[in-house]
Amino acid sequence: MRVLHHEADLREFTIGADALVTQWDGKNDNGVDLAAGKYHARGFLVGPLKVEDLSEPAAAPSENNSNAAVKVKLMPNPLANDTRVLIGLAAAFDNNGSYLKTNDGLPLFTINKSPNLSRVSIMKKGDKSVDIWQTDGAGFHQFRISNVDQMMAFDCGEFELK
Repeated sequence: MRVLHHEADLREFTIGADALVTQWDGKNDNGVDLAAGKYHARGFLVGPLKVEDLSEPAAAPSENNSNAAVKVKLMPNPLANDTRVLIGLAAAFDNNGSYLKTNDGLPLFTINKSPNLSRVSIMKKGDKSVDIWQTDGAGFHQFRISNVDQMMAFDCGEFELK
C-alpha cells in the first residue's frame, strides 16, 4: 500500500472536470520501484470531523466493551451513484500519536499527537461518533470524534504500471 496524500488540502491536487487529479511515481512508501502490473487506487474524503477532548475518563474502558474496530456508514458518493458504504474504522498509534485508520491499515485522520502511547481503543457512540481511549501507561485519555458519517469513499479504479 502507498499513501499518496494524508490529510491533504485541495491545493495539493489538480482539479479536473469531474475529479481531483494526482500523480504516482510507481514507488512504494519506502521509495522502491514496484513491479510492472495492474494496481488499484482508492481513497477517502475525510472531514469535517470534530475532535472533542473529554480528558481523563472516570474509568478506563473495559476490555469487553472496547473493540479493535467499529462499523460506520459513510455518506454516499454522488459521482458513483452509490449507497452509503459500510467500512470498518480502527484506532492505532505510532511515534507521532494516535489516528483513525481503515481496517486494512489506510491512515485517515490524526486524533492526537501524544508520544509514547502504549494502547488505543475505539467504541462506536451512535451513528455519527466514535470514542477513542488512549494511554501511555500513566492513565487513560478519552476523545470523541463526531461526523464520521460525513466521510466519503471513492474508487479510482484499476490502472497498469508499465
